Amino acid sequence: MMKKEITIQIPTGLEARPVAMLVQVASQYESEIHLESDGRTVNAKSIMGMMTLGLDTGEKVTVTADGVDEQEAVQNIEEYLSRTN
Repeated sequence: MMKKEITIQIPTGLEARPVAMLVQVASQYESEIHLESDGRTVNAKSIMGMMTLGLDTGEKVTVTADGVDEQEAVQNIEEYLSRTN
């Protein structure tokens, strides 16, 4: 299992379109992937779950991945959440 805290840098935060893109990124991997914020944990492959977090730019999330491709999954999710455009 791999865990990493990431600061969201996407200018609009995680509103509908960025959430849909994040779910697409997460869904490429076999690993189970979850995001945690303020004591709430959701499946990163679930659009509805991700929308409930309502995360803004500058907020921190903890990404947890467990599976055969966990390292690559966390790395690519970090790259996506760190995008500034």
